[in-house]
Amino acid sequence: MRDGLVAQQAVGILTMLLLLSIPVREARAQNAPIISGAVGFLTTTSNGATAYQPVLAPVGVLPLGEHLLVESRAYIEGFIAPENGNSGPYQGSFFAGLQCLQLDYLATSRLTVTAGDFLTPFGTYNERLSPIWISKLQDAPLIAPIGIGDGSSLGGMLRGAAYSNSHVQLNYAAYFSAASNVSQFPAERAAGGQFSMYLPEKRLEIGTSYSRLLQGQQGNSTGVHLWWQPYSAPLAIRSEYAHGPHSQGYWIEAAYRLSQWGGPESWLGRLEPVFRMQQAFRDSPGGDHLPPVDTQRADFGLDYHLPHEVRINTSYARQFSSTGDHNIWETTLTYRFLFPAWKGGQK
Repeated sequence: MRDGLVAQQAVGILTMLLLLSIPVREARAQNAPIISGAVGFLTTTSNGATAYQPVLAPVGVLPLGEHLLVESRAYIEGFIAPENGNSGPYQGSFFAGLQCLQLDYLATSRLTVTAGDFLTPFGTYNERLSPIWISKLQDAPLIAPIGIGDGSSLGGMLRGAAYSNSHVQLNYAAYFSAASNVSQFPAERAAGGQFSMYLPEKRLEIGTSYSRLLQGQQGNSTGVHLWWQPYSAPLAIRSEYAHGPHSQGYWIEAAYRLSQWGGPESWLGRLEPVFRMQQAFRDSPGGDHLPPVDTQRADFGLDYHLPHEVRINTSYARQFSSTGDHNIWETTLTYRFLFPAWKGGQK
């Protein structure tokens, strides 16, 4: 039965992508639909056991006139690992699903109205860094589940830039999600929002997030983030703190592209060392998908940017907790693709 459900999900995703590529007379006069995403192959060795994950992560964008836009992100992935820890034979399972399927109405230059299944706007990782072709390290931060529930919300969202000039930009997002038990669109009844300030001259962003779970054991989640990418160096510093009903923690990540030596296309300029330090603290028992005990982790990564949108991410991590310390070795190979479904019309 599970294989049949996976097959149905895969057919649904492929059908969605096919619909995006069907020439429609009205849409042909507008911008062409875009199909992008990535294919990847991930390996993880933890506690002596190695697992393999082939991944296909397509994204579809379909413009409908000047004010409407359909967006969707899907995933099809496999998980191949020893059946009993690191001693049993390898077993494989496959999963498929939609991460979001939404309709955007571009009301004004400062307001976009979204309806459907959208990524929950809390923190920074879920919306901005989770795709495999963007993330610098394979694993999400320990505190990534705080404030986002299942990762997406089913309902409505308002977002945009409340104010902007050459010195500052103030961005906002507010959403409401209904409860859903539909297998393809699970969601919790919740509400929340996000506010951030971006300083273009400093390339500095400071923001805060809030969410309120409105079902079951209701609770609040809050978070703050700080990003800095100075003009003087190819450096990106990202950090976040979040506090949920049962856990709290932080992560800080720094990535430095060695493009100052020979340019970004030189063999040395393609290298990008990455470091992330993070801690998660357990305040009370709860099913929030965070570690059950206080946990610390340090990740050391080395990414290599090959030509034609191919990238290799390698990393070593050491995780510390009262349940035991262990090493984690990971490698990710990704290829980013981007193409129009058909040639756009001339204006």
